Amino acid sequence: MRRIDRYLVELSPALGDVIYEAGEHIKFLFFPTTAAVSMQYVLESGESTEIALIGREGVVGVPLFLGHLTSTTRAVILCAGGLLRMPAEFAMTEFRRGGALQHLLLRFTKALFTQVAQTAVANRHYTLRQQLCRWLLLSLDRCNDNELKMTQQLIAEMLGVRREGVTVAARELQDLGMIRYHRGHITVVDRAAMERCAGECYSTVKADYAMVLPA
Repeated sequence: MRRIDRYLVELSPALGDVIYEAGEHIKFLFFPTTAAVSMQYVLESGESTEIALIGREGVVGVPLFLGHLTSTTRAVILCAGGLLRMPAEFAMTEFRRGGALQHLLLRFTKALFTQVAQTAVANRHYTLRQQLCRWLLLSLDRCNDNELKMTQQLIAEMLGVRREGVTVAARELQDLGMIRYHRGHITVVDRAAMERCAGECYSTVKADYAMVLPA
């Protein structure tokens, strides 16, 4: 561990900071400690949609150790907090050793693929209310809090939907007693009800990540 520690740099990015853009050369791996990172696919029009969320359970820069030097996604800070940065060259040297770091990175990659797949399923088959529940729960899990500071416009951009739809869905969740929403602050009131609403596309991801980071 001392060998690895020497190559780690602590960072404290703010909400909205971009770690790297789509098409950019991956120079570092980033390990969130208290921050959460939104991985977004960017269209030619400039619009973007979130495909995955990464928190302290994972690493940002998966394409690197899968043999790709550039990223196809944008990485943006969703919850301000801490990150550990590791140079890509050293990360690949350690990965090729075949030790604990390689094992953890591969386990996380499998769980990340599950999250991306479940996101696609939810976008195709879930109502916006269900999608919002799922996204809020995934965000809360990675922001390590019971409250999120998120505007409806930002949530709409993450989900790839219209802001008006998020407004209606958030009002429905509030009327059902699942959340409180006031001036960009979303507080979970009934998590059990939200998990039932979010369905298997949340529970499947949660179970997979529990295997990556067992209690």
